[in-house]
Amino acid sequence: MDLSSEKLQRILSKYKFHDVAIDELQKIYRIHPGIVPSAGTYTFSDHTQKDLVRLLGNIPVQYGGRSYNFPIELWLMDSFPFTPPICLLRPTSNMFIREGKHVDGGGRIHLPELHNWDYPKSSVVSLLAEMIVKFEEHPPLSSKSNVDNKDPHDLLAFVSNIQINNGGSSHQEQMNKKVSVIGGGDLGMASVMSVLSKCNVDKLVFIDVNDSSTKGGSTDLEIFRLPQVEVSRDLSASAGSRVVVVTANAWSDKSYVSVVQTNVDLYRGIIPNLARYSPKAVLIIASQPVDIMTHVAWRQSGLPPTQVIGAGCNLDSQRLSHILDINLNTHKPAWVIGELSDNKVAVMSSSSVQLEIAAGSNSTKPLLDRAFGMMKTRGQQSWSVGLSIADIADSVLMNKMKTHSVSTLAQGWGGIGAEVFLSLPCLMGSNGSTRLAGVSLGQEEDAKLRQSVASLCSLMGQLRM
Repeated sequence: MDLSSEKLQRILSKYKFHDVAIDELQKIYRIHPGIVPSAGTYTFSDHTQKDLVRLLGNIPVQYGGRSYNFPIELWLMDSFPFTPPICLLRPTSNMFIREGKHVDGGGRIHLPELHNWDYPKSSVVSLLAEMIVKFEEHPPLSSKSNVDNKDPHDLLAFVSNIQINNGGSSHQEQMNKKVSVIGGGDLGMASVMSVLSKCNVDKLVFIDVNDSSTKGGSTDLEIFRLPQVEVSRDLSASAGSRVVVVTANAWSDKSYVSVVQTNVDLYRGIIPNLARYSPKAVLIIASQPVDIMTHVAWRQSGLPPTQVIGAGCNLDSQRLSHILDINLNTHKPAWVIGELSDNKVAVMSSSSVQLEIAAGSNSTKPLLDRAFGMMKTRGQQSWSVGLSIADIADSVLMNKMKTHSVSTLAQGWGGIGAEVFLSLPCLMGSNGSTRLAGVSLGQEEDAKLRQSVASLCSLMGQLRM
Protein backbone atom coordinates (compact mmCIF):
# COMPACT_ATOMS: atom_id res chain seq x y z
CA MET A 1 0.00 0.00 0.00
CA ASP A 2 1.39 3.37 -1.06
CA LEU A 3 0.89 6.15 1.50
CA SER A 4 3.81 8.20 0.21
CA SER A 5 1.98 10.84 -1.80
CA GLU A 6 2.55 14.30 -0.41
CA LYS A 7 -1.14 15.19 -0.27
CA LEU A 8 -2.08 11.93 1.46
CA GLN A 9 0.71 12.40 4.01
CA ARG A 10 -0.42 15.97 4.66
CA ILE A 11 -4.02 14.90 5.29
CA LEU A 12 -3.01 11.96 7.48
CA SER A 13 -0.81 14.22 9.58
CA LYS A 14 -3.93 16.09 10.70
CA TYR A 15 -5.72 12.95 11.90
CA LYS A 16 -6.21 12.94 15.66
CA PHE A 17 -5.07 9.30 15.93
CA HIS A 18 -2.47 9.31 13.16
CA ASP A 19 -0.53 6.16 14.07
CA VAL A 20 -3.64 4.10 14.82
CA ALA A 21 -5.24 5.20 11.55
CA ILE A 22 -2.18 4.07 9.57
CA ASP A 23 -2.22 0.69 11.35
CA GLU A 24 -5.87 0.28 10.37
CA LEU A 25 -5.10 1.18 6.75
CA GLN A 26 -2.37 -1.50 6.71
CA LYS A 27 -4.86 -4.10 8.01
CA ILE A 28 -7.37 -3.16 5.31
CA TYR A 29 -4.72 -3.50 2.60
CA ARG A 30 -3.67 -6.96 3.82
CA ILE A 31 -7.25 -8.29 3.51
CA HIS A 32 -8.47 -6.15 0.60
CA PRO A 33 -5.46 -5.10 -1.52
CA GLY A 34 -7.80 -3.82 -4.23
CA ILE A 35 -9.23 -1.13 -1.97
CA VAL A 36 -6.83 1.77 -2.34
CA PRO A 37 -6.44 4.89 -0.15
CA SER A 38 -6.17 8.31 -1.74
CA ALA A 39 -6.54 11.95 -0.81
CA GLY A 40 -9.89 13.58 -1.49
CA THR A 41 -12.18 16.44 -0.55
CA TYR A 42 -15.51 15.45 0.97
CA THR A 43 -18.50 17.79 0.58
CA PHE A 44 -20.97 17.68 3.47
CA SER A 45 -24.70 18.29 3.10
CA ASP A 46 -24.29 21.95 4.08
CA HIS A 47 -21.78 22.33 1.20
CA THR A 48 -18.79 22.70 3.53
CA GLN A 49 -15.74 20.71 2.50
CA LYS A 50 -12.93 18.86 4.22
CA ASP A 51 -9.79 17.09 3.01
CA LEU A 52 -9.99 13.45 4.09
CA VAL A 53 -8.61 10.03 3.29
CA ARG A 54 -10.91 8.01 1.07
CA LEU A 55 -10.85 4.34 0.14
CA LEU A 56 -11.89 3.28 -3.37
CA GLY A 57 -12.35 -0.23 -4.67
CA ASN A 58 -14.68 -3.12 -5.29
CA ILE A 59 -16.13 -5.77 -3.01
CA PRO A 60 -17.06 -9.22 -4.38
CA VAL A 61 -20.75 -10.10 -4.05
CA GLN A 62 -22.14 -13.53 -4.90
CA TYR A 63 -25.71 -13.59 -6.19
CA GLY A 64 -27.66 -16.10 -8.24
CA GLY A 65 -24.59 -18.30 -8.68
CA ARG A 66 -22.54 -15.48 -10.17
CA SER A 67 -19.95 -13.08 -8.76
CA TYR A 68 -20.29 -9.30 -9.10
CA ASN A 69 -17.91 -6.46 -8.22
CA PHE A 70 -19.70 -3.67 -6.37
CA PRO A 71 -17.78 -0.34 -6.42
CA ILE A 72 -17.66 1.39 -3.04
CA GLU A 73 -16.18 4.55 -1.56
CA LEU A 74 -15.33 5.03 2.12
CA TRP A 75 -14.45 8.42 3.63
CA LEU A 76 -12.43 8.25 6.83
CA MET A 77 -13.17 11.05 9.29
CA ASP A 78 -10.21 12.77 10.95
CA SER A 79 -11.11 11.00 14.21
CA PHE A 80 -10.90 7.58 12.51
CA PRO A 81 -10.86 4.80 13.67
CA PHE A 82 -12.83 5.97 16.72
CA THR A 83 -15.64 7.22 14.48
CA PRO A 84 -17.14 5.20 11.62
CA PRO A 85 -16.45 5.98 7.97
CA ILE A 86 -19.00 7.47 5.60
CA CYS A 87 -19.79 4.63 3.19
CA LEU A 88 -21.16 5.07 -0.33
CA LEU A 89 -21.94 2.96 -3.36
CA ARG A 90 -20.37 4.34 -6.53
CA PRO A 91 -22.28 2.72 -9.42
CA THR A 92 -20.76 2.83 -12.90
CA SER A 93 -22.68 4.34 -15.82
CA ASN A 94 -24.32 0.98 -16.62
CA MET A 95 -25.56 0.43 -13.05
CA PHE A 96 -28.38 1.87 -10.97
CA ILE A 97 -29.00 1.82 -7.23
CA ARG A 98 -31.81 -0.30 -5.83
CA GLU A 99 -32.85 1.65 -2.73
CA GLY A 100 -33.57 -0.72 0.13
CA LYS A 101 -32.82 -1.87 3.63
CA HIS A 102 -29.14 -0.97 3.68
CA VAL A 103 -28.72 1.68 0.96
CA ASP A 104 -30.65 4.90 0.40
CA GLY A 105 -31.44 6.52 -2.94
CA GLY A 106 -28.25 8.58 -2.85
CA GLY A 107 -26.04 5.51 -2.41
CA ARG A 108 -25.33 6.11 1.31
CA ILE A 109 -24.79 2.76 3.02
CA HIS A 110 -26.46 2.05 6.38
CA LEU A 111 -25.36 -1.05 8.29
CA PRO A 112 -25.70 -2.22 11.92
CA GLU A 113 -21.93 -1.96 12.47
CA LEU A 114 -21.94 1.68 11.41
CA HIS A 115 -24.72 2.41 13.90
CA ASN A 116 -23.00 0.50 16.70
CA TRP A 117 -19.42 1.50 15.88
CA ASP A 118 -17.12 0.82 18.82
CA TYR A 119 -13.40 0.74 18.08
CA PRO A 120 -11.44 -1.55 18.49
CA LYS A 121 -14.34 -4.04 18.35
CA SER A 122 -15.37 -2.36 15.11
CA SER A 123 -13.07 -2.03 12.12
CA VAL A 124 -13.27 -1.38 8.39
CA VAL A 125 -12.32 -5.03 7.77
CA SER A 126 -15.28 -6.32 9.77
CA LEU A 127 -17.49 -3.63 8.22
CA LEU A 128 -16.60 -4.80 4.70
CA ALA A 129 -17.34 -8.39 5.70
CA GLU A 130 -20.79 -7.34 6.95
CA MET A 131 -21.31 -5.28 3.79
CA ILE A 132 -20.67 -8.30 1.58
CA VAL A 133 -23.08 -10.49 3.59
CA LYS A 134 -25.87 -7.88 3.55
CA PHE A 135 -25.42 -7.10 -0.15
CA GLU A 136 -25.62 -10.80 -0.99
CA GLU A 137 -28.95 -10.93 0.88
CA HIS A 138 -30.29 -7.74 -0.72
CA PRO A 139 -28.21 -6.67 -3.76
CA PRO A 140 -28.33 -2.84 -3.94
CA LEU A 141 -27.09 -2.54 -7.53
CA SER A 142 -28.51 -3.70 -10.86
CA SER A 143 -27.36 -3.26 -14.42
CA LYS A 144 -29.19 -0.88 -16.76
CA SER A 145 -30.76 -2.62 -19.74
CA ASN A 146 -33.73 -2.34 -22.02
CA VAL A 147 -36.94 -3.99 -20.91
CA ASP A 148 -36.74 -6.45 -23.80
CA ASN A 149 -33.17 -7.39 -22.89
CA LYS A 150 -33.30 -7.79 -19.12
CA ASP A 151 -30.54 -9.71 -17.41
CA PRO A 152 -32.27 -12.80 -15.94
CA HIS A 153 -30.53 -12.17 -12.61
CA ASP A 154 -32.06 -8.68 -12.48
CA LEU A 155 -35.46 -10.20 -13.18
CA LEU A 156 -34.84 -12.79 -10.46
CA ALA A 157 -33.95 -10.04 -8.00
CA PHE A 158 -37.18 -8.21 -8.86
CA VAL A 159 -39.38 -11.30 -8.73
CA SER A 160 -37.93 -12.26 -5.34
CA ASN A 161 -39.48 -9.06 -3.96
CA ILE A 162 -42.96 -9.87 -5.28
CA GLN A 163 -45.60 -11.69 -3.25
CA ILE A 164 -48.71 -13.19 -4.78
CA ASN A 165 -51.75 -12.21 -2.75
CA ASN A 166 -55.43 -12.84 -3.59
CA GLY A 167 -54.75 -13.20 -7.28
CA GLY A 168 -52.70 -9.98 -7.44
CA SER A 169 -49.25 -8.86 -6.46
CA SER A 170 -47.82 -6.53 -3.85
CA HIS A 171 -44.27 -5.42 -3.13
CA GLN A 172 -42.75 -6.49 0.16
CA GLU A 173 -41.97 -2.86 0.99
CA GLN A 174 -45.72 -2.21 1.37
CA MET A 175 -45.57 -3.05 5.06
CA ASN A 176 -48.52 -3.20 7.40
CA LYS A 177 -49.32 -0.23 9.62
CA LYS A 178 -50.36 -2.01 12.79
CA VAL A 179 -49.45 -0.28 16.05
CA SER A 180 -49.69 -1.75 19.56
CA VAL A 181 -49.65 0.28 22.79
CA ILE A 182 -48.69 -1.68 25.90
CA GLY A 183 -49.73 -0.16 29.23
CA GLY A 184 -52.73 1.93 30.27
CA GLY A 185 -53.13 5.01 32.40
CA ASP A 186 -52.90 8.60 31.20
CA LEU A 187 -49.79 8.10 29.05
CA GLY A 188 -51.10 4.91 27.46
CA MET A 189 -54.41 6.58 26.60
CA ALA A 190 -52.64 9.73 25.38
CA SER A 191 -50.46 7.57 23.11
CA VAL A 192 -53.51 5.76 21.72
CA MET A 193 -55.42 8.95 20.92
CA SER A 194 -52.33 10.70 19.52
CA VAL A 195 -51.41 7.80 17.25
CA LEU A 196 -54.98 7.59 15.97
CA SER A 197 -54.96 11.35 15.24
CA LYS A 198 -51.46 11.60 13.75
CA CYS A 199 -50.83 8.29 12.02
CA ASN A 200 -52.48 6.43 9.18
CA VAL A 201 -52.84 3.04 10.93
CA ASP A 202 -54.44 -0.16 9.69
CA LYS A 203 -55.10 -1.28 13.26
CA LEU A 204 -54.27 -0.16 16.77
CA VAL A 205 -54.13 -2.70 19.61
CA PHE A 206 -54.33 -1.41 23.19
CA ILE A 207 -53.10 -3.89 25.80
CA ASP A 208 -53.64 -3.08 29.46
CA VAL A 209 -50.98 -4.83 31.57
CA ASN A 210 -52.34 -6.19 34.85
CA ASP A 211 -49.12 -5.76 36.85
CA SER A 212 -48.59 -2.17 35.74
CA SER A 213 -49.37 0.70 38.09
CA THR A 214 -50.43 2.71 35.01
CA LYS A 215 -53.28 0.38 34.05
CA GLY A 216 -56.68 1.75 33.16
CA GLY A 217 -58.56 3.11 30.16
CA SER A 218 -59.32 -0.17 28.43
CA THR A 219 -62.90 -0.27 29.71
CA ASP A 220 -63.72 3.13 28.21
CA LEU A 221 -62.22 2.08 24.87
CA GLU A 222 -64.33 -1.06 24.96
CA ILE A 223 -67.47 0.94 25.76
CA PHE A 224 -67.07 3.51 23.01
CA ARG A 225 -65.61 1.12 20.38
CA LEU A 226 -63.32 3.36 18.37
CA PRO A 227 -62.82 2.26 14.76
CA GLN A 228 -59.61 0.33 14.05
CA VAL A 229 -58.97 -0.13 17.81
CA GLU A 230 -58.79 -3.55 19.46
CA VAL A 231 -58.63 -3.79 23.25
CA SER A 232 -56.90 -6.82 24.73
CA ARG A 233 -55.13 -8.10 27.82
CA ASP A 234 -53.13 -10.70 25.91
CA LEU A 235 -49.72 -9.74 24.49
CA SER A 236 -50.25 -12.13 21.57
CA ALA A 237 -52.75 -9.59 20.18
CA SER A 238 -49.73 -7.43 19.28
CA ALA A 239 -48.40 -10.02 16.82
CA GLY A 240 -47.28 -8.60 13.49
CA SER A 241 -47.07 -4.99 14.69
CA ARG A 242 -44.95 -2.48 12.79
CA VAL A 243 -44.58 -0.25 15.87
CA VAL A 244 -44.93 -1.24 19.53
CA VAL A 245 -45.19 1.53 22.14
CA VAL A 246 -44.49 0.52 25.76
CA THR A 247 -45.80 2.88 28.45
CA ALA A 248 -46.13 0.36 31.31
CA ASN A 249 -44.64 1.33 34.67
CA ALA A 250 -44.65 -0.41 38.06
CA TRP A 251 -44.14 2.42 40.54
CA SER A 252 -44.14 1.75 44.29
CA ASP A 253 -43.10 3.39 47.57
CA LYS A 254 -39.55 2.07 47.62
CA SER A 255 -36.04 3.37 47.06
CA TYR A 256 -35.27 4.60 43.55
CA VAL A 257 -33.18 1.56 42.64
CA SER A 258 -35.91 -0.75 43.98
CA VAL A 259 -38.56 1.05 41.93
CA VAL A 260 -36.48 0.75 38.75
CA GLN A 261 -35.85 -2.92 39.54
CA THR A 262 -39.63 -3.42 39.79
CA ASN A 263 -39.94 -2.00 36.27
CA VAL A 264 -37.16 -4.30 35.07
CA ASP A 265 -39.03 -7.28 36.55
CA LEU A 266 -42.26 -6.09 34.87
CA TYR A 267 -40.46 -5.83 31.53
CA ARG A 268 -39.13 -9.37 31.87
CA GLY A 269 -42.67 -10.66 31.32
CA ILE A 270 -43.43 -8.22 28.50
CA ILE A 271 -40.47 -7.38 26.24
CA PRO A 272 -39.28 -10.89 25.21
CA ASN A 273 -42.86 -11.79 24.23
CA LEU A 274 -43.32 -8.59 22.23
CA ALA A 275 -40.09 -9.28 20.34
CA ARG A 276 -41.21 -12.85 19.66
CA TYR A 277 -44.64 -11.79 18.36
CA SER A 278 -43.32 -8.88 16.26
CA PRO A 279 -39.62 -9.50 15.44
CA LYS A 280 -39.56 -6.76 12.78
CA ALA A 281 -41.27 -4.10 14.88
CA VAL A 282 -39.70 -0.89 16.12
CA LEU A 283 -40.11 -0.68 19.90
CA ILE A 284 -40.71 2.83 21.27
CA ILE A 285 -40.12 2.85 25.03
CA ALA A 286 -41.83 5.50 27.19
CA SER A 287 -41.55 3.87 30.63
CA GLN A 288 -39.47 5.72 33.20
CA PRO A 289 -36.58 6.26 33.56
CA VAL A 290 -36.65 6.16 29.80
CA ASP A 291 -32.91 5.82 29.09
CA ILE A 292 -32.55 2.93 31.55
CA MET A 293 -35.74 1.18 30.46
CA THR A 294 -34.81 1.47 26.77
CA HIS A 295 -31.46 -0.14 27.60
CA VAL A 296 -33.27 -2.89 29.55
CA ALA A 297 -35.74 -3.45 26.70
CA TRP A 298 -32.91 -3.79 24.17
CA ARG A 299 -31.14 -6.38 26.30
CA GLN A 300 -34.29 -8.36 27.00
CA SER A 301 -35.62 -8.25 23.44
CA GLY A 302 -32.58 -9.60 21.59
CA LEU A 303 -33.43 -7.15 18.76
CA PRO A 304 -30.88 -4.94 16.98
CA PRO A 305 -30.41 -1.55 18.71
CA THR A 306 -31.84 0.13 15.61
CA GLN A 307 -35.24 -1.41 16.48
CA VAL A 308 -35.34 -0.39 20.16
CA ILE A 309 -35.52 3.33 20.91
CA GLY A 310 -36.88 5.49 23.71
CA ALA A 311 -39.08 8.60 23.45
CA GLY A 312 -36.21 10.35 25.26
CA CYS A 313 -35.63 14.02 24.40
CA ASN A 314 -37.78 14.10 21.26
CA LEU A 315 -40.41 16.30 22.92
CA ASP A 316 -37.79 18.74 24.22
CA SER A 317 -36.12 18.80 20.80
CA GLN A 318 -39.36 19.62 18.99
CA ARG A 319 -40.08 22.38 21.49
CA LEU A 320 -36.55 23.76 21.15
CA SER A 321 -36.78 23.88 17.35
CA HIS A 322 -40.18 25.57 17.58
CA ILE A 323 -38.90 28.27 19.96
CA LEU A 324 -35.81 28.90 17.82
CA ASP A 325 -37.94 29.07 14.69
CA ILE A 326 -40.97 31.06 15.90
CA ASN A 327 -39.73 33.08 18.86
CA LEU A 328 -36.08 33.67 17.96
CA ASN A 329 -36.34 33.57 14.14
CA THR A 330 -33.51 31.04 13.83
CA HIS A 331 -34.39 28.59 11.08
CA LYS A 332 -31.91 25.83 11.80
CA PRO A 333 -32.54 22.28 13.07
CA ALA A 334 -31.68 21.84 16.74
CA TRP A 335 -31.90 18.95 19.16
CA VAL A 336 -31.73 18.21 22.86
CA ILE A 337 -29.39 15.28 23.50
CA GLY A 338 -28.15 13.22 26.43
CA GLU A 339 -29.95 11.84 29.46
CA LEU A 340 -33.57 12.90 30.10
CA SER A 341 -32.50 14.82 33.20
CA ASP A 342 -30.89 18.12 34.17
CA ASN A 343 -27.77 16.98 32.29
CA LYS A 344 -29.38 17.15 28.84
CA VAL A 345 -27.75 19.59 26.42
CA ALA A 346 -28.74 21.38 23.21
CA VAL A 347 -26.98 21.18 19.84
CA MET A 348 -27.71 22.95 16.57
CA SER A 349 -26.94 22.27 12.94
CA SER A 350 -24.85 24.79 11.03
CA SER A 351 -27.49 25.37 8.34
CA SER A 352 -31.17 24.96 7.62
CA VAL A 353 -30.55 21.93 5.40
CA GLN A 354 -27.75 20.08 7.20
CA LEU A 355 -28.55 16.69 8.72
CA GLU A 356 -25.28 16.44 10.60
CA ILE A 357 -24.68 18.04 13.99
CA ALA A 358 -22.34 20.99 13.94
CA ALA A 359 -19.76 21.38 16.65
CA GLY A 360 -20.76 23.85 19.35
CA SER A 361 -19.60 27.43 18.97
CA ASN A 362 -19.57 30.64 21.00
CA SER A 363 -22.15 32.15 18.63
CA THR A 364 -24.76 29.41 19.02
CA LYS A 365 -24.49 28.79 22.77
CA PRO A 366 -26.19 32.04 23.95
CA LEU A 367 -29.04 31.39 21.53
CA LEU A 368 -29.51 27.82 22.72
CA ASP A 369 -29.28 28.89 26.37
CA ARG A 370 -31.99 31.50 25.80
CA ALA A 371 -34.26 28.97 24.08
CA PHE A 372 -33.61 26.47 26.89
CA GLY A 373 -34.68 29.10 29.42
CA MET A 374 -37.95 29.65 27.57
CA MET A 375 -38.64 25.90 27.72
CA LYS A 376 -38.33 25.57 31.50
CA THR A 377 -41.98 26.40 32.19
CA ARG A 378 -43.18 23.58 29.95
CA GLY A 379 -43.62 20.26 31.74
CA GLN A 380 -43.87 16.77 30.31
CA GLN A 381 -47.61 16.10 30.58
CA SER A 382 -48.96 12.77 29.36
CA TRP A 383 -50.73 14.29 26.37
CA SER A 384 -47.59 16.10 25.17
CA VAL A 385 -45.47 12.94 25.52
CA GLY A 386 -48.21 11.04 23.67
CA LEU A 387 -48.00 13.51 20.78
CA SER A 388 -44.22 13.08 20.72
CA ILE A 389 -44.57 9.29 20.60
CA ALA A 390 -47.07 9.56 17.74
CA ASP A 391 -44.63 11.80 15.84
CA ILE A 392 -41.90 9.14 16.10
CA ALA A 393 -44.33 6.35 15.17
CA ASP A 394 -45.45 8.28 12.10
CA SER A 395 -41.85 8.58 10.88
CA VAL A 396 -41.46 4.80 11.17
CA LEU A 397 -44.80 3.92 9.55
CA MET A 398 -44.30 6.35 6.65
CA ASN A 399 -40.52 5.79 6.34
CA LYS A 400 -40.02 9.56 6.56
CA MET A 401 -36.31 9.41 7.53
CA LYS A 402 -37.01 12.39 9.76
CA THR A 403 -34.52 13.34 12.45
CA HIS A 404 -35.66 12.74 16.05
CA SER A 405 -33.67 12.92 19.28
CA VAL A 406 -34.47 9.49 20.70
CA SER A 407 -32.85 7.32 23.32
CA THR A 408 -30.53 4.93 21.48
CA LEU A 409 -27.37 2.93 22.03
CA ALA A 410 -24.76 5.68 22.38
CA GLN A 411 -21.70 3.44 22.50
CA GLY A 412 -19.16 4.65 19.94
CA TRP A 413 -20.82 8.06 19.51
CA GLY A 414 -18.57 11.03 20.29
CA GLY A 415 -15.98 8.82 21.96
CA ILE A 416 -18.45 7.17 24.39
CA GLY A 417 -17.01 3.74 25.15
CA ALA A 418 -19.61 2.44 27.62
CA GLU A 419 -22.74 0.49 26.72
CA VAL A 420 -25.29 3.16 27.57
CA PHE A 421 -28.48 4.62 26.09
CA LEU A 422 -28.80 8.39 25.60
CA SER A 423 -30.93 10.61 23.40
CA LEU A 424 -29.10 11.36 20.15
CA PRO A 425 -30.32 12.69 16.79
CA CYS A 426 -31.37 9.71 14.66
CA LEU A 427 -33.00 9.35 11.29
CA MET A 428 -36.21 7.37 11.89
CA GLY A 429 -37.65 5.22 9.11
CA SER A 430 -39.26 1.86 8.46
CA ASN A 431 -36.10 -0.02 9.53
CA GLY A 432 -35.77 1.91 12.79
CA SER A 433 -33.07 4.39 13.75
CA THR A 434 -29.82 5.55 12.15
CA ARG A 435 -27.63 7.77 14.33
CA LEU A 436 -26.13 10.95 13.00
CA ALA A 437 -22.37 11.24 13.41
CA GLY A 438 -20.90 12.47 16.69
CA VAL A 439 -19.11 15.78 17.10
CA SER A 440 -16.82 17.53 19.54
CA LEU A 441 -18.97 19.28 22.13
CA GLY A 442 -18.06 22.23 24.30
CA GLN A 443 -16.39 21.51 27.63
CA GLU A 444 -19.56 22.12 29.65
CA GLU A 445 -21.78 20.02 27.38
CA ASP A 446 -19.25 17.21 27.18
CA ALA A 447 -18.95 17.13 30.98
CA LYS A 448 -22.73 16.78 31.33
CA LEU A 449 -22.79 13.85 28.90
CA ARG A 450 -19.90 12.13 30.69
CA GLN A 451 -21.67 12.61 34.02
CA SER A 452 -24.82 11.03 32.59
CA VAL A 453 -22.84 8.10 31.20
CA ALA A 454 -21.31 7.47 34.62
CA SER A 455 -24.61 7.71 36.52
CA LEU A 456 -26.52 5.53 34.05
CA CYS A 457 -23.78 2.88 34.05
CA SER A 458 -23.79 2.90 37.85
CA LEU A 459 -27.57 2.37 37.98
CA MET A 460 -27.47 -0.37 35.31
CA GLY A 461 -24.80 -2.13 37.37
CA GLN A 462 -27.18 -2.32 40.34
CA LEU A 463 -30.06 -3.89 38.42
CA ARG A 464 -30.79 -7.58 37.93
CA MET A 465 -31.62 -8.17 34.32
